[in-house]
This record gives sequence, structure tokens and C-alpha cells, in this order.
Amino acid sequence: MHFTSTCIILAITVFNGLLAGAAPINRQKGILTFPIRSLHRRSGDLSDPLYFKRTINRAYHRAGKLTGRQNGASVVGRDYPMGPRDTETHAASRIMRKRALQVANAPDAPNSLGLDIDGSDSGYIATIQIGTPPRDFNILMDSGSSDLWVGSEICSGQKGGNCGQHTFLGLNSSSTFVNTTDAWNITYGTGFAAGFKVQDNIAIAGMSLNNHTFGIAQVESSDFTGADFDGLMGLAQSGLSNQGVPTPVESLALQGLISEAIVSYKISRGADKLNDGEISFGGLDSSKFDSSTLTTLPNLSPIGFWEAAMDGASVDGKDAGFNNRTAILDTGTSLAFGPRNDVIALHKLITGAAFDGQTFTVPCSLNQSVALSFGGRTFTIDPRDIAFAQANNNDVCVSGIQTGAVDDNGSTWLVGDTFLKNAYYSTDVNRNTISLAKLI
Repeated sequence: MHFTSTCIILAITVFNGLLAGAAPINRQKGILTFPIRSLHRRSGDLSDPLYFKRTINRAYHRAGKLTGRQNGASVVGRDYPMGPRDTETHAASRIMRKRALQVANAPDAPNSLGLDIDGSDSGYIATIQIGTPPRDFNILMDSGSSDLWVGSEICSGQKGGNCGQHTFLGLNSSSTFVNTTDAWNITYGTGFAAGFKVQDNIAIAGMSLNNHTFGIAQVESSDFTGADFDGLMGLAQSGLSNQGVPTPVESLALQGLISEAIVSYKISRGADKLNDGEISFGGLDSSKFDSSTLTTLPNLSPIGFWEAAMDGASVDGKDAGFNNRTAILDTGTSLAFGPRNDVIALHKLITGAAFDGQTFTVPCSLNQSVALSFGGRTFTIDPRDIAFAQANNNDVCVSGIQTGAVDDNGSTWLVGDTFLKNAYYSTDVNRNTISLAKLI
């Protein structure tokens, strides 16, 4: 499936109706643009080129939240079919959607969940249980936001109809479900969800949060109705929460179910076929990383992102010539984005790299060693993650590192799974720190 090259004006995140307890954001109008070039499937990996468009949009959602920019214009979206939600059709659809995911192996570590791979490494999904009786919900795990939500039983699509074939929550499916009159909404670069805060029982890796407060969506845009997940769990700090409530990991720690509000990620790569993705709550899984390389950094974000000092970048050991940068580390963004001059300098060191004024490309056969450095330690990125997706020509791939203005002074990167697939990543709310280590 292909789509024509176009420059899509990306709507930047605006979180409307901040609830009590959410950190106030200074807002100013602004838009960002990013070109989307036609992509071809690469060795069957890329399930849908629209994942790339959604990836870019989701990235600028982060940038908009950070800088306080408001929506500039609408984004060209995709209309997903919305069939009847009868029980038999719904069950069959869920089975097909689960098959579409690359399912992770069951983790051995305590308080951990497997991370299934959505699409061409475009998202990472874990299964939690909600309600009474408990039912499985496939949830996108996102270190770049702070709200948990799932669809409501009475959810409506933005353009009419229902919210697709998902698991939904409400009075009909859960005897412990409690609705409230507290409205909640969130607007992303590619869509929105709106509804009410509710309370119900949640189980995460066997740990029960009874009467936990989170959101249900009564209206969803087509970006969510057609997604492979039933909801989203934000695992940044609660200062970013549009619901004004603690994140699930903060609640687990507050209730003594885990000793510390730590979330750790082993992000897997679909092409490896190892299916070893894992998210751990309350600590780090030492079987996933080389402990001698563990690097712990202070979190620099004043509003709740996970943001670390970044020393610089290199290609085959040659420094790209910039330093004193910071990086927001975000599992919900597939690519990496940096200031224009930084990204140009980095690609100048990559043999065969090109820039048409809009998009950076690299050879699909890239074998050079691209690396980012944190805390004096260099973390190498697998060349397959730099050669993100095949473009129009046989050996031309869209680069996994693109240009994007995350802040006004050109010193902040937004670093997603292009990098995070190559490091063990852990966040600690109480210590307000970020840890990275080399994988084993």
C-alpha cells in the first residue's frame, strides 16, 4: 500500500481543559511541517506506510506539548472501517488484531509484562486486565505522556459509527465500574479522545490497583478506532497528566505493591524475531543489560517528560560536532528527531546519505556505526534502525533520524525507538532519574 508524497501540516498537541493538579503550560501559537514521502515495504517488515505518517505526527505531538504550541491545522487522516460490534464479530476481530502483532514471549522477571510489537516497530503494546470480571486490554506503553485511558462501551467515532473492534469498558462489562462527571479530553497530532474520568479495578503484571482513577473515551478519532491497541498508558511523570491523577506506576508505589516508582523497558526489534520485549515495574531486569555499562542521569524536564543531557553523536567514531544537548526519551515515538543543523551534520558523516530539503535518506545497505552518547558512554544504533523504511528507490531508505524543532533554542532532541531499541531504558520517579545500559 502506498501514498503519494506530500507535505502534511502537522497539528501540534494541545491539551484542552487541564484538570486540577496538572502543571500549567505557557502556550503560544505555532505549526510545524514535515514531508511524507512514498514508502515501500522492506522485506515484508513495513505493514502499512501510514504508520510512518502517524509516527511523524506523534513525534510532533511531543514537541508541541514541550513548547506549548497549539494546533496549526488539521492532519490528513485515514478512515478505518467501523463494523458492527456484535460479540462474535468483536471476538474474531480481536483474535485477528492479536495475530497482527508480533507477540512477545512471557517474561521471567517479576512484575513484568511482555511488549508486543505493533507494525514495523511502530509501537509497543502490553496486556493488562481491567474490571470485574477482569478482561484483557491491549495497551500502548508510552513514556512520553502521563494518562491512562481506554474506550467506553458507548464510544462513538469522530465521523459516526462506533469506535471499531476493541475491548471497551463500562457498566455492562464491569460490576466495579464507577463513572464520574469529570470530563477529560486529549488532542494529539493525529487525533483525539474525549470522555470522563472513571474508577475501576486494574491488574498490571498480577498487581491489583482497586478503584484506580483513569479515563474512558466516549469519542475517538479514526486514528484510535483503527489502531491495534485498546488504549494507552502514559508513564511519564504525573505533572503531564491531563487527568490530574497519578500514573499507574506511581499508584503501584503509593500502595506498596512495588518498592519504587520505576519503569524499565527492553524494546525489541521485529526483524530479530526474538520476541523479547519487556516492561518491568518497580525495578530493572538485570538479565537484559550489562550492569557495568549502567549510566544514571538526572531528569532535566521541569514539567514531567523524561529528559537527559546528551553528550553528542558520532558515525564510525567521528564526532558530529555538537554537544550540550538534551534528549527527551520517548517509547511512544518510533524515530529520533533533532535540531536541523545537528541532523545535517550527522548525515554528512554517513556515506550515501541525502537530504532533499525535506527528508533525510540513507542507503538501505548501511553498515556504518551511528551512535548517541549519554553520561560519557556511547550507545551504538543498529544500522537497520537508521535505515528505517524503504523509499522509492531500491537502496534508498528513509533515515530513522530526522529534523524537528523540539524547542526554540535548538538544543533538544526527541529520541524514540530508533535509539531505544539499542539500550536498556529505565525511569525512576522518586529519584527523578533516567538510566541507560547496553543490552546483552
